[in-house]
Amino acid sequence: MAVIGIIGGSGLDNPDIFSNSRDEIFPTPYGDPSSPLKRGSIGDIEVILLARHGREHTIPPTQVNFRANIAALKSAGCTHILATTAVGSLREEIHRGDLIVIDQFIDFTKQRKMSFYESFEPQKVIHCPMADPYDIRLRKLLVEGCVSQKYAFHNKGTVVTIEGPRFSTRAESQMFRAWGADIINMSISTETVLANEIGIPYAAIAMSTDYDSWRIDEEPVTWEAISKVFAENAARVTNLLREVIPKI
Repeated sequence: MAVIGIIGGSGLDNPDIFSNSRDEIFPTPYGDPSSPLKRGSIGDIEVILLARHGREHTIPPTQVNFRANIAALKSAGCTHILATTAVGSLREEIHRGDLIVIDQFIDFTKQRKMSFYESFEPQKVIHCPMADPYDIRLRKLLVEGCVSQKYAFHNKGTVVTIEGPRFSTRAESQMFRAWGADIINMSISTETVLANEIGIPYAAIAMSTDYDSWRIDEEPVTWEAISKVFAENAARVTNLLREVIPKI
């Protein structure tokens, strides 16, 4: 039976979306995850929620123990992971409040542990395929859910993940656009790699909250502006999760 892990990003660190919840502690060989795991249910489906940045959003992006987070979800029995994240838009047509079902990433981080493997056993070299990093079936369910809910959304998008916690310069923002990135954030590529490496189907639903730094006709992005947009639209993400999870 499916057990669905939800990784809650900015604005969805501790949503009240399921019943009969209880906290569980899962230490891992990589350290402690960002928060206790909250286990509950949506309908008949068991769900486990982890707050990526901690329940009070106290952990900066690069300091998130991504390996512990993914390993804890695996140890807790998660068979699938749905991640939520706030992103900046790098495209005029991706508006504030739009949802994006991510299909590709560009990793522009520099300091993170990006693999569970720090050494290989003799003659057991492991290089994880990453051509199509997001689970096709989970992405299809998210797209269908967005259509059913009549949300403004994009059925694909390439996210570039930067180190943070600072935002991009205008030059960087324009460079990411030239590379073909559609949206930008500080977390998703790291999680994606580790989920694939550990063998858990993973998909991410992003919400556009700002235009990063590339537009010169408005003020550059701020955390306050991101929080405002996400707070105004977070219910759409939780409604989408409630619809999609029973179908997995």
